[in-house]
Amino acid sequence: QVQLVESGGGLVQAGGSLRLSCAASGRTRSINAMGWFRQAPGAQRELVASIASGGSTNYADSIKDRFTISRDYAKNTVDLQMNSLRPEDTAVYVCNAHAVWGPVEQQYDMDYWGKGTLVTVSS
Repeated sequence: QVQLVESGGGLVQAGGSLRLSCAASGRTRSINAMGWFRQAPGAQRELVASIASGGSTNYADSIKDRFTISRDYAKNTVDLQMNSLRPEDTAVYVCNAHAVWGPVEQQYDMDYWGKGTLVTVSS
């Protein structure tokens, strides 16, 4: 019961910037971590960045110095600020939310996924 909708993708020249946004709805109070994955043609899906409910972040080494993930708990959104974009960043970017619920002795978890937004970086 969590829905994710991404926005902000588009075409940008190398060296430019884009800001992706993901809006969560439904049972948002069950969400622990949120993140962004990406998948380029012929490549496997990879984690770009994630942020836990406590605020801790994790970044892929390839984008660590260029991308920043942030979360607005009041608005139930997670953003990905992408700077110094490179052609190899071209991919479909997909929002992810990991929800956890239930008592400590018997917890349940579920991953939710958005439909993705295309980012194309031209050389």
